[in-house]
Amino acid sequence: MNTTPTYPRADQADIALLLEGTYPFVSGGVSSWTHQIIQAHPHLRFALVFLGSRRADYPQQRYALPPNVVHLETHFLHDAADTDAPASPPRGRTGDAAAFADIRALHAAFRHHPEKVAEGFRTACAHIRPDGAIPAGDFRHAEAAWQMVTEHYRAHCTDPSFVDYFWTVRIMHQPLWQLARIADTLLPVRAYHTISTGYAGFLGALLAQSTGCPLILTEHGIYTKERKIDLFQSEWIRDNRNSFQRDPTELSYFRQLWIRFFEWMGRLTYAAADPIIALYEANRARQIADGARAERTRSIPNGVSIARLAPLRDRRPVATPPVLCLIGRVVPIKDVKNFIRAMRSVVNRLPHAEGWIAGPLDEDPAYVEECRNLIDSLGLGGSVRLLGMQRVDELLPQIGLVVLSSISEALPLVVLEGFAAGVPCVSTDVGACRQLIEGGTPEDRALGAAGRVVGIADPQALAEASLALLGDTDAWCAARDAGVARVEKYYSDKLMFQRYRTVYDTALNPLPVRILHP
Repeated sequence: MNTTPTYPRADQADIALLLEGTYPFVSGGVSSWTHQIIQAHPHLRFALVFLGSRRADYPQQRYALPPNVVHLETHFLHDAADTDAPASPPRGRTGDAAAFADIRALHAAFRHHPEKVAEGFRTACAHIRPDGAIPAGDFRHAEAAWQMVTEHYRAHCTDPSFVDYFWTVRIMHQPLWQLARIADTLLPVRAYHTISTGYAGFLGALLAQSTGCPLILTEHGIYTKERKIDLFQSEWIRDNRNSFQRDPTELSYFRQLWIRFFEWMGRLTYAAADPIIALYEANRARQIADGARAERTRSIPNGVSIARLAPLRDRRPVATPPVLCLIGRVVPIKDVKNFIRAMRSVVNRLPHAEGWIAGPLDEDPAYVEECRNLIDSLGLGGSVRLLGMQRVDELLPQIGLVVLSSISEALPLVVLEGFAAGVPCVSTDVGACRQLIEGGTPEDRALGAAGRVVGIADPQALAEASLALLGDTDAWCAARDAGVARVEKYYSDKLMFQRYRTVYDTALNPLPVRILHP
């Protein structure tokens, strides 16, 4: 029986959304935002280009597609079935020496001459196209490619294993040819919108380069920063130095290699995109520091539906429920263990308190099991519950605090949803959380604090801040009122949609270029 899903297909669309590891196959903030944006522009036809790792990692679609999604295609960059690997044994080949010289020049530009990267990228785009001078087979098997890899190993690698270096370079770069093939066959659209840098951003840069259509970039978090966090924690990256060679203060060479790879993909995306959108000013400054041109950047905060969430305030009980709720994916970057440890201190002082963890449990089963074991080892089996996916509208009237224990965030929608429903927040000091809770501008700060902000990985501080609000009715009510006022004034979905309507109108209806005659 054929179980291959059937997705909508079209001959053309208005906007192509380039989505890496998110909508419509993963639940969460970025995917919810994407769904909102599509629904808010029913007059536009959207094509979705989903990039994932392996097909098995995305077993089911999490969102029903709105009617104005006319096209969806999926590509899995590390699935053998989706690669360009030949069915027959490879044959030796020489490779185009001039083309590989251009790739060497691009690598040299990344290291020493950033001003030449854009020109080198244009040349590289032509070479890796399906009809280009360096097909995927030459990357894998040509003598010129082998020479380039061995030269780079001798010149730059500080890890003694050539085998690991060879395969790291192979795995790292192989998807670029797949992305070039995707760009070559994508349906015609009028503009591209990538929701990250990384592989999706690289695809956007390829498309903008080949078609001349505008590329919009929205970064919810800074992709390179988030990949660095992932790479710091990854156990699959090898470090072959012995105990005498290894400096504990230095990252292994292969971690550095991956970090540099994602950094230069970010710079290529920034060079091709206009506008470059961040969710808040601190991230906009980070984009500029990472290579974005300041005049192309702007901030557009997330927004939530006040009309949908405000009625939830009337469903709340008179007494504040002693329930602390972490709403998010159960993955390491959310530091759910920090929340669990904080709950041990909370329950010691407030025995009837409960900790709810509401979010998908299937993204990192090993981490979920570690969380379950921690709950048991701390004797919290009757107080802390892993609820799995829940409807936010059903949760918010039942809880006393939204709690974020993350080590990285952007501008989390769940904080704004809590404010709109009349629930204060306690959060670690990540992303825009301090701005959301304490205010950004002087006028915003005058509204008051909508909760508390604490340091990362400090469960005792998280517990103390939560207890301070739950144990003081006046403080809790003041935080609730500040949150309601802030979200209604600065973070409504209507305001966000107005701003994106302007972005799309500008991209789809560019001003004519005036030619000045002498």
